[in-house]
Amino acid sequence: MDIENIIINLIGGNIVLILLAAFIILCIMVGVRIVPQSEKFVVERFGRLRAVLGPGINFIIPFLDRVAHKISILERQLPVMGQDAITSDNVLVQVETSVFYRITEPEKTVYRIRDVDGAISTTVAGIVRSEIGKMELDQVQANRTGLILAIQDQLAAQVDEWGIEVTRAEILDVNLDAATRAAMLQQLNAERARRAQVTEAEGKKRSVELQADAELYAAEQAAKARRVSADAEAYATQVVAVAIAENGLEAAQYQVALKQVESLNALGASAGSNTILVPANALEAFGDAFKMLKGRG
Repeated sequence: MDIENIIINLIGGNIVLILLAAFIILCIMVGVRIVPQSEKFVVERFGRLRAVLGPGINFIIPFLDRVAHKISILERQLPVMGQDAITSDNVLVQVETSVFYRITEPEKTVYRIRDVDGAISTTVAGIVRSEIGKMELDQVQANRTGLILAIQDQLAAQVDEWGIEVTRAEILDVNLDAATRAAMLQQLNAERARRAQVTEAEGKKRSVELQADAELYAAEQAAKARRVSADAEAYATQVVAVAIAENGLEAAQYQVALKQVESLNALGASAGSNTILVPANALEAFGDAFKMLKGRG
């Protein structure tokens, strides 16, 4: 009985201290907030924005302040979006886009926009339709990089007031309807046929040019050969003329007889000649030539 009275007296005397210690522990638990590296906490006091807590240990006033929103600051990817657009040459295309973003200022995101993903999707659709409407179909296909940069820049400017940073925008695909694809395929085939005809024509032109060059070269060589032959003939004539001047008529008769003999030899050596017609004075030519040679000896 004495022990129970002692315990009651101790508890009764220290109840205030116990309650005080419990209150202090509760205040510490409520007032200390450890924020993960990938998040930010939005703190409100009586329903109004009080502060934004960054990663690490933070302190708030217990029972006055409360963490109203826990916002992830990791990069996010919107689901792939497909929207129809009409180019400046009146071609209907369906563009598939994807956007990556992250929240940098949670206080703006929380209090200025309700559905972040929906708002960004709507904004991207409007920008895509506007930009594609300025381009022809060929430009859309060939200038994807410029289109992506335009989408990213305009989107970043419009979502800045929501505390959002657009990190990347991508155009995944540009789809065409069946009729447009068939027309483009027909155009592509026609272009390929035109290029083949141009290549063939250029080849023929080059062949004619090369043939002309070859004929010109052959003519130049033939002219050179005739020039050399003429020079040789002129030299031979000069030699004969000198011989006639020195030896008189006998040198001329000797040259004529020698030419006759050479002609007969050439006629006899021909492969297609089975019959040789010998002029009546052929033997005389031989005789004259031998006589002259004998006379010279």
